[in-house]
Amino acid sequence: MELIFRDDPYARSCTATVAAVDERGIRLDRTVFYPNGGGQPGDTGVLRYPGGAVIIVDTVKGDGRDDVIHVPEAGAALPVEGTPVEAEIDWERRHRHMRMHTALHLVCAVVPGSITGAQVTADKSRVDFNVPTESLDKEAIAAAINRLVAADTPVTPRWITDEELAAQPELVRTMSVQPPSGYGRVRLLDIEGVDLQPCGGTHVARTGEVGTVEVVKIENKGKQNRRVVVALKD
Repeated sequence: MELIFRDDPYARSCTATVAAVDERGIRLDRTVFYPNGGGQPGDTGVLRYPGGAVIIVDTVKGDGRDDVIHVPEAGAALPVEGTPVEAEIDWERRHRHMRMHTALHLVCAVVPGSITGAQVTADKSRVDFNVPTESLDKEAIAAAINRLVAADTPVTPRWITDEELAAQPELVRTMSVQPPSGYGRVRLLDIEGVDLQPCGGTHVARTGEVGTVEVVKIENKGKQNRRVVVALKD
């Protein structure tokens, strides 16, 4: 399957052909729909085809690395294998996810410590860190994030080999989830001079597009586990 979102997260729609339909949903030969993963929700949207349309309520990973399943609305009539479709995502929702996901990388650049979890949503997002027991300064973190936003730094995905990643273990900051390996290469998200780590999500092209970020709260989730919750102010 061709994953258009991987190279062009700004693509809102594409033409495709139904490759398979089963009880889990619809597979296409190519798609702009991002599947749930890496803390980022799967896209929603619509598949239009001659004589009909089906609402997609979620997108999930299938059996292989590049296998994407489009989950239809319950009870919907589905196109059959070989049907040409136009796949269109809910762009407003996706773009907020892109801004939020990029904002979380800025949080990672500001807060020291290993990452123990993360979750992106359109309204609020969070990163959990393994940090010392001293409390983190909410206002100082927000100010540092917004300085990085104002710098309008390029945000660029790039690839390295499994061997290159193994030689640079410091790139992996997540304690709970390791990046997929064994496929020959790993995708990195590079915010120039700010943050560099494995990530397969969708992001904006420059930090300025994130907009003003608010640190909503910092929660104590364990002995050294601190949750930083952020929101977009617009």
